[in-house]
Amino acid sequence: MTDYSARAARVLGHIEELAAISEDAQGVTRTFGTEAFQQGRALVESWMRAAGLETRLDAIGNVRGRLVCPDPAAKTFVIGSHIDTVVNAGKYDGPLGVLLGLDLLEQLASQPAALPFHLELIAFSDEEGVRFHTTYLGSKVVAGSFDPSLLQRPDAHGHTLAEVLTAMGGRPEELAADALPPESWLGYFEMHIEQGPVLWEQPAPVALVTAIAGQRRVELTFRGMAGHAGTVPMRMRQDALTAAAEFVLAAEQFAQQHGQNLVATVGKLYLPQSASNVIPGEVVCSLDLRSPDETQLAAAYAQLQAQAAAIGQRRQVEVSWNLIQQTAPVACDAALNAELAQAIAEAGHEVISLVSGAGHDAVPISQVAPATMLFIRCYKGISHNPLENVELPDVAAALEVAERFLTRILHQHTPGSC
Repeated sequence: MTDYSARAARVLGHIEELAAISEDAQGVTRTFGTEAFQQGRALVESWMRAAGLETRLDAIGNVRGRLVCPDPAAKTFVIGSHIDTVVNAGKYDGPLGVLLGLDLLEQLASQPAALPFHLELIAFSDEEGVRFHTTYLGSKVVAGSFDPSLLQRPDAHGHTLAEVLTAMGGRPEELAADALPPESWLGYFEMHIEQGPVLWEQPAPVALVTAIAGQRRVELTFRGMAGHAGTVPMRMRQDALTAAAEFVLAAEQFAQQHGQNLVATVGKLYLPQSASNVIPGEVVCSLDLRSPDETQLAAAYAQLQAQAAAIGQRRQVEVSWNLIQQTAPVACDAALNAELAQAIAEAGHEVISLVSGAGHDAVPISQVAPATMLFIRCYKGISHNPLENVELPDVAAALEVAERFLTRILHQHTPGSC
């Protein structure tokens, strides 16, 4: 009988080892291209190699481990997640999915039976988008949707993506060659902590992801007139911060009034040249809109843009609105979801269906391949936070479900049928 608890404990041991590699000593920070990121990537590649996978680093810095089918023309089934983090992150967002996938492929590598298709485990290099403010760099290269113009995008220190790639051993000129052609994909499977409280409250160890919410990220700049805090009458001020504050509250109120299918977040607020005795003349803030309904997302975007303009006009503050990122809602593949639901039921768990409000590498991959996702319960739904945590029984349950799912996919194909 398979001891999933022992295997889960080994996965969690790897998580702790990887989490010890960080840009700062107080938490877990491994942003794309940094020394800590490269050290973590090397560790993950060493584990893939030890598990019996053929490994390589591709041009964008993804770690790719492969179990090869005897038929070179066979299709490829990919298991993936990311190994970069936000600043001051938790240990599990991304790496847990990679290391669960590693355990699955290690078990298959130890078996003599020939595979009916290629299996590839990918540790994507940049899903979070922290350094260059654009998400899914790693998975977009694999999906063939990477925008070459991003190579000239600078980070906060003025280093372009092309320069960072070259410094870490990447090859900007070879990015296109690292895509898996659409016709070669058999499917994609991603395991990830829920990053929400539903499974924690149930409680239930896993859930089936049916869809991923679409996103629109905006950078707004409010420009008024800086002035002395003690000499400019209140009625004559062009205060950029009060305009921004009114917009922040308007965005919150709008989302609250439009149901559970929409969320709006202002997560960044920057005041250049700020001082306690100066009326703010300029404020830059972010807006993150998400919904699984594209029609609702588009309507919210237009209405909030109009509200920002109206606030600026009323307060005599110039407002600029810059769309930074846009992704459409994604529906997971019905056929793969049916197999994953069956695996959940066979493992003895209730089949709970959830929509992901967070973005995942499955988003760009879904444009070229059937994709499905498994959510794993996490402590109080906390994520992007050092308090992020999972429990061993839930990880063991996820391993069993994932192995049952992969076994079902393998049994659907015979060598040469792909």
